[in-house]
Amino acid sequence: MYSRKVASQLKELETPFYLYDINLLRQTLNSVVSESKKYNYKVHYAIKANYDDHLLSIIREYGLGIDCASANEVRKAIELGFDPKTIVYAGVGKRDKEIRYAIEQNILALNCESIEELQVINAIAAEMGRRVDVGLRVNPDIDPKTNHCIDTGQADSKFGIAYDEILENTELIKSLENINIIGLHLHIGSQIRELHVFENMCNKVNAIVEKLRSHGFSFRMVDVGGGLGINYDVPENEPIPNFASLFSIVHEYLNVGDCEVHFEFGRSIVAECGELITTVLFNKTTATGRKLVIVDASMTELVRPAMYGSYHNIENITAREEEAPSEKYTVVGTACESTDVFDENVSLRKSQRGDLLSIKSSGAYGRSMASQYNLHDLPAAVYSDSLPFK
Repeated sequence: MYSRKVASQLKELETPFYLYDINLLRQTLNSVVSESKKYNYKVHYAIKANYDDHLLSIIREYGLGIDCASANEVRKAIELGFDPKTIVYAGVGKRDKEIRYAIEQNILALNCESIEELQVINAIAAEMGRRVDVGLRVNPDIDPKTNHCIDTGQADSKFGIAYDEILENTELIKSLENINIIGLHLHIGSQIRELHVFENMCNKVNAIVEKLRSHGFSFRMVDVGGGLGINYDVPENEPIPNFASLFSIVHEYLNVGDCEVHFEFGRSIVAECGELITTVLFNKTTATGRKLVIVDASMTELVRPAMYGSYHNIENITAREEEAPSEKYTVVGTACESTDVFDENVSLRKSQRGDLLSIKSSGAYGRSMASQYNLHDLPAAVYSDSLPFK
């Protein structure tokens, strides 16, 4: 990881901060762009993963569109120069003012997640004298084999419209004169490591598209979502996710005729380029003998372990290996919450006050989910391409 190369220099900086390896980000973008071009697939970056301005400016260079889940995300993308016609806007709860803003910006599509939402968008579009391009987000009822907290495509999920409900309301949907159904949208979950799940998704999409076409729907695009997982366990072994295998599977199994095929990736693009760098404040031992390392970061900088029980690889990057045999620690943060724990029983080189720890794979859902709970300051971002040292 990049932090190891510059560890001694990083001690000069105030922690905690997010450290971004811009070279790795560019390598990842080169991979996703080159592999997607083999099949003429369209790729959108899920801005929810990280909306850092510098990262977004680099992502824009590679021609990606943007996948949004709020009007403010749409606004952010447009302000940073992304073409509105490459922006899709999903989300189960769009406010009326958000719908109006998206319509005004002439984005590629609003992906609708309920029959009532379709009716509301139709009414707002009529008031504005517009006809709006929308996608139907269908719930495909697929088990993505991932953490249930980030599973978005099973039957009881809040996301998407139940397939049977669409079939029951085909005439109502087709009667909405101020919307134009241009596509189908699915998203089955995040951090998917078992790629055979995408085979199941493609087979389900094929059946759904064929059935809806038989009911008079016509689509020009199919958005199959994202969800490609990363290697949180040993990120060094797989710094760039396997886009090639995913695209190959979709090419082999998806059969939607001449429809454009769209993807939306967030975690797989930015997670591995980011680390959360934090300083050891104190060591202590509990009454039960558990050794704690208390660091100056907390769940306010990286909430995933507390929220999902998610794992992040942690490394002491400044302890000298020959002087620091490994010990077992529980790494905890400064927030006034018992669940503010980054990892338990983790093996680290003997860690002392002032040592720097890297919490790896923090480029996604770190900064974008950060908070100022306990009135913590929001951490800075440090970029490898702007450091005074390399």
